[in-house]
Amino acid sequence: MIPSQFLVPGIFLIAAIISLCIGTSTGTIVTMAPVTFSLVAAAHLNAGMAGAAVITGSYFGDGLSMIGGTTISAAAGVGARMRDKFLWQIKIAVPAAVITIIIYTLMSLNNSSASNIHAGSYNIITILPYLVVLILAVMGMDVVLVLALGTVMASAIGMALGKASLFACAKAIGNGMESMFWLAIFAMMVNGMVALMRHYGGIDWMVHVFTRHIKSKASCEALIGILSFCVTGAIVNNNISVLITSPIAKELGDQYQVDKKVLAGVISIFAVTASMVIPQDSAMMMTLQLAGKSTNYLDLIRYMVYPVVLMGLTFIVNYINAKRSAA
Repeated sequence: MIPSQFLVPGIFLIAAIISLCIGTSTGTIVTMAPVTFSLVAAAHLNAGMAGAAVITGSYFGDGLSMIGGTTISAAAGVGARMRDKFLWQIKIAVPAAVITIIIYTLMSLNNSSASNIHAGSYNIITILPYLVVLILAVMGMDVVLVLALGTVMASAIGMALGKASLFACAKAIGNGMESMFWLAIFAMMVNGMVALMRHYGGIDWMVHVFTRHIKSKASCEALIGILSFCVTGAIVNNNISVLITSPIAKELGDQYQVDKKVLAGVISIFAVTASMVIPQDSAMMMTLQLAGKSTNYLDLIRYMVYPVVLMGLTFIVNYINAKRSAA
């Protein structure tokens, strides 16, 4: 029996763990959103709070996972090591997640109409590929090898348990690769555009504009975060936004001696934070579609606890660190 006040925090926590292991918000939403709104109907949960929990939990790992596109793009774009970026960012993301879980738990206590549910059966061995991928990525193994090993393990376990055939696994892998093809083409086009911007002085102009408003290392980090947030909100794709923002952030970071891992972390945090709240984002639209008439965009925004806490902690940590380095 699972008490009703732990259901919404549990949705956030499970979505966060899945997204951290697989590195994608879209895959997590596809997996978790149907389950979430089935729980909403069965246990009479607050649909807005549950929807906000699954969206923000899905983006927890999108910007943090070492096999996620956001982390890889941000780290490569500013010249940081992915492991260093992960270890810096997790010190902010985990406390923000814990605070979010506590707030959701307290808010859920006010829902007197919610009911407890019975937990279903599960097989613990099915999570082994996710754990292996996460551990090997943190240890610093090459991301391609990590993903290949995770894919082989997941396929082998699925076939051993009789959940999938060899052909079904091959088809699923092919579909996944196909879905990433256009993103790869788009990323190459964006990199070409950024190279042209640099060649014709666009990057230098943007650095000059931002430099006029920068007074310290802390303000440099804050403006980079705001730039990442605004670009993501404008183009509605956090991975592409990171590719555009990274060269500008690197120029500013070199000028104000900002640690590269901090640059990569700030870019990732504010890119995924924007993705959590913009109405055109795929996760938001998918959640609203599955929710039907049970909730709406404004109702979801009301319960977006994690992005607010995450941004607040990032500003506080960077301000404190900047003061310490200046002392």
